Amino acid sequence: MDASELDNPFWSSLRTRHCGIALSQGGAARYPADFAPFLGVTNAEADVAQAFETLIAPGESLYMLGIVPKTGRWRLEAFRPLAQMICERPLDVIDGPDTIELTRTHRADVLALTALVYPHYFRERTMEMGRYFGIYQDGRLAAMAGERLGTDGFQEISAICTHPDFNGRGYARRLTAMLSNDNLSRGRIPFLHVSHDNPRALNMYERLGYRHRRDIGFWSISRNPD
Repeated sequence: MDASELDNPFWSSLRTRHCGIALSQGGAARYPADFAPFLGVTNAEADVAQAFETLIAPGESLYMLGIVPKTGRWRLEAFRPLAQMICERPLDVIDGPDTIELTRTHRADVLALTALVYPHYFRERTMEMGRYFGIYQDGRLAAMAGERLGTDGFQEISAICTHPDFNGRGYARRLTAMLSNDNLSRGRIPFLHVSHDNPRALNMYERLGYRHRRDIGFWSISRNPD
């Protein structure tokens, strides 16, 4: 496996696993707006000025991860780098409630949960980027985790979240371990991204068995006012 794919994860995913939905122009590609607000470029030296004119709508902001090009008239806002973590061995799965695969019939519950605790990045069709699993309690979606970016050899675990009413029960840990192990059994290395401003999540992933691979740059990009 070529771990360098993880240094430019949006581009890697858009050129492989998600090439069928990618909107591409020259050395740049993005997800449709109803899938994810993510844009990738082939490398930092790519001339993508014209591509950005086509791919980014006026007033729209997208996110870039790992690599950004020379932007010219485009405005970059740098955020604190994210921790990129990977899992290379099976994880212990704690006991807990049954998990189910989430389908279109669960979409409203998924969108409500992510809007509450995982805003900004989850869109109407994000669930179509991979498989998503959840735990229901008392008729409510208590926790979920799923697959987002990916290549032939790597799979991002994403949207790991728990409703505040169900915190502290180990549901997110159980889902993350189960989904990570399933991908390892399929020959894919799980990875994830987490903010350094979320030490609780960082500690949970480390305790599970994920290791820090690198810090990775994270930006938003939008059009400068004319």
